[in-house]
Formats: sequence, structure tokens, C-alpha cells
Amino acid sequence: MPECMPDEELLYDLADLFKVFGDTTRIKILYALMGQQRCVADIAELIGATQSAVSHQLRTLKQARLVKFQRDGKNVIYSLSDDHVHTMIAQGMSHICE
Repeated sequence: MPECMPDEELLYDLADLFKVFGDTTRIKILYALMGQQRCVADIAELIGATQSAVSHQLRTLKQARLVKFQRDGKNVIYSLSDDHVHTMIAQGMSHICE
């Protein structure tokens, strides 16, 4: 093993993070939030899924700290957590399009 091998727990967390990207609906949600914040209804309409399905997947994305939310009255508005999320999606797309 290389000397600079990260701690086992960090590697486990990294593997868990990449598992989150293993679902097409979650990828669609992340794409829908690239450059624009949206509510669940807007995301659902944009990706062609039910609001229930979108809410379920947003829960997973929140737990992985890939999306964040803020309340606006009765609405909850979602956005990407930070630029890293945008970069991961863009890099992944770049890799498969080579």
C-alpha cells in the first residue's frame, strides 16, 4: 500500500459518496440544479418524475451534502451545495464523452 493511502474511514466515505451518483434520477436532479435553484415541483416537472420520487431522492442528496435547501414561506428551494458538486458532474460527463 502506498504511504499516502488515506485512512480507511475516509475511503469508505468516498465510496459512499460515489454510490450516490449511481442513480439516474439523482443525476437528473443534480443537473436540474446546476446554475439554478428550484422547488420540488419544478424539479419533478423538469425531469419527468413524481414529486414524491424527487423528494425521496433529495433526501439522499441532502444526506450526502450534495444539495442544500432554504425555506421560502411554504416552499423549500433546493440548490447544489457548492461548486464541487458542479465540478464532479462536469468531470464525469467529460470523462465519458472522451
